[in-house]
Amino acid sequence: MTAHVVKWWTILRISLEERFVYRGDFALGTLMRFLPIITQIFLWTAVFAAVEQASTQSGAQASEGAAEQSAAGSATTVAGYSLSAMIAYYLLTMMSRAFSSMPGLASGIALQVRNGEIKKFLIQPVDMIGFLLLTRMAHKLAYYTIAILPFAFVFYLCRGYFELGWPDMQRLVVYVCSLLLAFVLGFFLEASIGLISFWFLEVSSLLFVYNLLTFFLSGHMFPLDLLPDIAQQVVTYLPLHYLAYFPAAVFLEKIPANEMWIGLGVQALWVLAFIGLSRVMLNRGLHRYSGFGG
Repeated sequence: MTAHVVKWWTILRISLEERFVYRGDFALGTLMRFLPIITQIFLWTAVFAAVEQASTQSGAQASEGAAEQSAAGSATTVAGYSLSAMIAYYLLTMMSRAFSSMPGLASGIALQVRNGEIKKFLIQPVDMIGFLLLTRMAHKLAYYTIAILPFAFVFYLCRGYFELGWPDMQRLVVYVCSLLLAFVLGFFLEASIGLISFWFLEVSSLLFVYNLLTFFLSGHMFPLDLLPDIAQQVVTYLPLHYLAYFPAAVFLEKIPANEMWIGLGVQALWVLAFIGLSRVMLNRGLHRYSGFGG
């Protein structure tokens, strides 16, 4: 047991050292990541202005299925979001996606299978999935260690968009747990796609479809509250909305206190399901894998 702990700690430590050396651009890259939020501010300001104008012209009645007047009659909302809440939502989903996105993971696994590099995991006492998970953890730890100041700077400048302020401690705990689970879920989702390469060497098409679906169904492009009721119900049965929408909705109190714990439990079950799936795929894939040459 001690030997395994030392082995995994050594892998994590070396991976961290490598990333701190060659990824000094994390801080600048983080600031650049938030530039699209400026576009979102202009876009949704125009949308809310149009909705408010339409509401005024129609006798202050809400546009069907989209906009409504608040109880005070002064703040226009779209699907329950004020303009400030909408911008706050996009800031939070960027945070969520920074945890759950795994660029290059699936394609990297497929490349190792196709090029035969996976043979090293057959002859060395290192589990491939565990090794990749630790290196990805090192990547995220290095990223947030360096990028925490740019994150704090951007959120400080945009603090006015968070109308409700910080959530209570219970909700904050669920939010942090959902971010951590989003990281694990995102990893094993993409790892499972990469492991398909044991059966189909080229997974780029599948990966493109997955990324496209994730962009829409995770809530990264728009709040899932904007979807029709039937579509919302369908999406809640999928794991993708836990990658971006769920953590942001918890923080913004869009999910009731009793339901957020249930949602967190379901998210944990999805994590366990994809951990199991990736293990089964790796085991069966290695049994059918054939490597030739020195």
